[in-house]
Amino acid sequence: MDKLVIEGGHALNGEIRVKGAKNAALPIMAAALLTSDECFLENVPHIEDVEVMLDVLQRLGVRSHWEGANTLGLQADGVTSHQIDPELASKFRASFLVAGPMLARFGEAQAPHPGGCSIGTRPVSVDLRGFQNMGADVQRENGNYVMRAGRLQGERFTLDYPSHTGTENLLMAACLAEGTTTIENASVEPEVVDLANCLNAMGACIMGAGTGIIQIEGVNRLHGVSYRVMPDRLEAATYALAAIVTGGQVVLRERLSQYLGALTSKFIEAGAVVQAEKELYSANRGAGLSAVDIRTFPYPGFPTDCQAPFATLMTQAKGESFIHETMYDGRLAYTGELHKMGAHVRVQGQTAVIQGPTPLQGTSVRALDIRSGAAVVLAGLVAEGITEISDVYYIDRGYESIEARLASLGAVIKRVQA
Repeated sequence: MDKLVIEGGHALNGEIRVKGAKNAALPIMAAALLTSDECFLENVPHIEDVEVMLDVLQRLGVRSHWEGANTLGLQADGVTSHQIDPELASKFRASFLVAGPMLARFGEAQAPHPGGCSIGTRPVSVDLRGFQNMGADVQRENGNYVMRAGRLQGERFTLDYPSHTGTENLLMAACLAEGTTTIENASVEPEVVDLANCLNAMGACIMGAGTGIIQIEGVNRLHGVSYRVMPDRLEAATYALAAIVTGGQVVLRERLSQYLGALTSKFIEAGAVVQAEKELYSANRGAGLSAVDIRTFPYPGFPTDCQAPFATLMTQAKGESFIHETMYDGRLAYTGELHKMGAHVRVQGQTAVIQGPTPLQGTSVRALDIRSGAAVVLAGLVAEGITEISDVYYIDRGYESIEARLASLGAVIKRVQA
């Protein structure tokens, strides 16, 4: 029930180290189910989604402990349940990531349809069809997907679309399957590559991660690992946008530039000044902002998770910009919150049309999902007066201590109990 209260009009300046990637940490945590050995994961962000995934694993019988700020120990040597808790599954989509490892190692997994952010239709048909191709029996019983198999069998199949969750689930399942599994039309997102690198470090034999065709030679067992999660490119994009929209300059530490190509191109096209080097990434507004058009697309295209925060930037750019969402049919709902703050934005189908520059005014708004939450935070940073943001839970799902980290860059922001 917390709120974020932001006093706008303060330029953000300084240096910040980007946290570990949520979308890499969650499947890597699920991968601990593939072995009875202990796994040590470094650079795991302290966010709500990680805590919920920990609850999911603990209720299955996985032991866990934190070592220091961001190192997590997991050991699945006493798994007692194959049923994903329905209440936890309703909270986020990543809960379904334990299905593949459970099915591969124990021969059974039961899971309700996962919940999460209300951004549109998000089926798990890719995962289920892949399990069936590998020999699993999949039924729907009492609202649950019930999956059973002996040892999964390697198979060659093509995904209906390059689902990153589907690719990750099938990648984990195939590690312990008998024979060779080939996944065509696989997701090429960096977080999938990070998962594959972790699995290989555990003794898997995966080739082609980061391309559209991944080949997995099944092995009899995996062992424990000590692995560092990659930095979060989406968090990095949010802080870069914060610097540009407020007229400041932020330097981001970690090796990020290789993952931000599409975003960097749009920053430069809009008139921002970007320095993209191997070990750092910096961004500032430059002489002025011009409207640009974006169309979301799977990696390496413009990320759907960045379009809502980018829309806030476009409210401060000169001209008319078009933001076309191609992946989730409910992802433009945040435009209503920006409209409350004075943004000139209208929605035409799956396209948001933004006319700028427009002075934004502080008011009471809501975070509707993780990334729309980031969008209204950015709007609050540039708005005149005070902005109060409710439903901060969504923001906490993807950003660790966002108010403290923004304050370290000069933002006037605090968390209050509603």
